[in-house]
Amino acid sequence: MKNTTTQELLSLARTAALEAGAAILEVYHSPNFGVQLKEDDSPLTRADQAAHAIISRHLAATGLPVLSEEGTHLNYEARSVWTWYWLVDPLDGTKEFIKRNGEFTVNIALMHQNQPVAGVVFAPCLETLYWGAGETGVFKEERGESTPLIPLPQKQNLQELGKRPHLKIIASRTHLSPETKTFIEQFSQAQLVSMGSSLKFMLLAEGKADLYPRFAPTMEWDTAAAHALLNALGYGIYQTDLSAELHYNKPSLLNPSFLAF
Repeated sequence: MKNTTTQELLSLARTAALEAGAAILEVYHSPNFGVQLKEDDSPLTRADQAAHAIISRHLAATGLPVLSEEGTHLNYEARSVWTWYWLVDPLDGTKEFIKRNGEFTVNIALMHQNQPVAGVVFAPCLETLYWGAGETGVFKEERGESTPLIPLPQKQNLQELGKRPHLKIIASRTHLSPETKTFIEQFSQAQLVSMGSSLKFMLLAEGKADLYPRFAPTMEWDTAAAHALLNALGYGIYQTDLSAELHYNKPSLLNPSFLAF
């Protein structure tokens, strides 16, 4: 980290994400994904492994620890002393990848004192890259065009948000739990919007949706990169009691349920 700016680290993370995305697409357009099941019964493909190797190689140049879904997970005692580190999901939305619906991403977050401070989210099939931090602003790059995303004028209040007519609520296609359904039912005129992987958070970032409730399991690497971008735009990912936002580098890397708005 010495004498390295957030802009420089973001540039490196962008390069890593783009190269990982290219490797993912090679597998995506091949006849064999090499699907395996991990210990938790979640799927692992050749694309996950290739992306992990590419990202790890790039990020190693920074000298910062890398915590990746597909890497070695050190115990909490070893991780707890980290001030700066990278939190990575080489292929977020592996189930979407296997379904070939294109809604998967590469997620890379720069973490400081257990909070995401900069992030990169790349959707290879959509040729769309989101990146940024509080000090740089947040940008969407799509087919060679770069567009700054506009921050909220002020933080939003859930109670006031709920009064909005035709509230657009993000609901996962593959993880719509009974708790999520119950939460959504309190908004009588809500419109549901579905999307895979971290692209759900990007609907908020682009102002295409208003609220994302999640009452189903996620891991820290699923949310961190998008969390950094949302924070930079004035949004938050809150614990369901709204007492605080999600916290990272916990003894368990499992996130609690959350509300993003």
